Amino acid sequence: MAPRIAAVPYDVVSADEARALAEGNPLSFLRVSRAEIELPPGTDPYAAEVYDRAVENFRTLRATSMVVEDEPSVYFYRLRMGKHTQTGLAACFSIDEYDRNIIKKHERTRPDKEDDRTRHMKALRAQTGPVFLTYRADPASGGVAEILEIAKRVSQTAPLFDFDAPDAVRHTIWRVGGADRDALVKGFARIPALYIADGHHRAASAARARVPAPIAANDPAARRDPGFLAVAFPSDQVQILPYNRVVKDLNGLTPDSFLRAVAGTFEVQPDAQRSSASPRHPGEIAMYVGGTWHTLTSRVQGSRGGGAPGTPPGVGSGAGTPDPSMLIASLDVSVLQECLLAPILGIGDVRTDKRIDFVGGGRGTRELEALVESGKAAVAFSLFPVSVVDLMAVADAGAIMPPKSTWFEPKLRDGLLIHEI
Repeated sequence: MAPRIAAVPYDVVSADEARALAEGNPLSFLRVSRAEIELPPGTDPYAAEVYDRAVENFRTLRATSMVVEDEPSVYFYRLRMGKHTQTGLAACFSIDEYDRNIIKKHERTRPDKEDDRTRHMKALRAQTGPVFLTYRADPASGGVAEILEIAKRVSQTAPLFDFDAPDAVRHTIWRVGGADRDALVKGFARIPALYIADGHHRAASAARARVPAPIAANDPAARRDPGFLAVAFPSDQVQILPYNRVVKDLNGLTPDSFLRAVAGTFEVQPDAQRSSASPRHPGEIAMYVGGTWHTLTSRVQGSRGGGAPGTPPGVGSGAGTPDPSMLIASLDVSVLQECLLAPILGIGDVRTDKRIDFVGGGRGTRELEALVESGKAAVAFSLFPVSVVDLMAVADAGAIMPPKSTWFEPKLRDGLLIHEI
């Protein structure tokens, strides 16, 4: 039943998209994670009846189609998309370490989204979608070497689940108990830090859903760390795709006057052959407007620190701890925002401005062209993906990545592994 239950993450689809994906499949976990799809269209997704329906659907699914493990277990979870493969450890990770920033963040959360998932977890008394974590794949670390060795050995045995999802991503999961489980726990204890790659709202909600301290004061056992469900992948296996932008209009400018304004800040090279639709390295931005791709190179962007392409200032160049403001300003998403979107197109806050939209890199640059050609957008921007090095350096500095900076692909599925709390 796993292929029928497994569903895309709740927050990557609209209610209409979720309804279409679940149509004809009563086992789809979207009926738990997005229970409003079973209520009349237009239902407030935060209404009490949505959470009540989620509880009802989860209880039915748990009773008829799921297995409750009889002992604590961890799991290896492998994702395969085309030629790309990554294998992580699915387990419960420490909320105490999340609170102490040993599990590091790089993104701000929105209160409304936190409130929603906190209510969902409390209503179900379960975490149903894993957080995506990463850690430095340091070959000198004994913990990392041990984890990878166990993963290699376990992945040669018969899996618990193994199926291709409708998006052609293959999901394979192995259950690990006994001595290997204990060795993996010890191996992770030797890893100095974990980083949230995707799922900041899930992690924050899990921290809020634990028993409040005043209630737990009379029952110390109630304040135990229940952990939060996550899958941790080594950094050299994680794949970040660009998070591209489209803007609905040119802020009152004609295409010609817009291009002249852009040329005041960027070197602009038109490319009628489309070879520049995807930037070749950091520092390049591809722009589609007027039926033509253009390569933009900022006239004011400084050096990224003398390291390899994608290396933030001061990282890997002997410069010591990087200045987080320099590091963030050097990212292409920051350059685009500060030098073009804000001053020329009038996009002040990409999180709230309705004139801008975002397209995950997995949909390709043809999708950007289609949005412009259809008139749904006036201009599109294709970005070089942020590196995992960038992400970890920002998190290490205690800073926040610009909004909509990273798109992780492939994505974990909801409903395959559940942690009851």
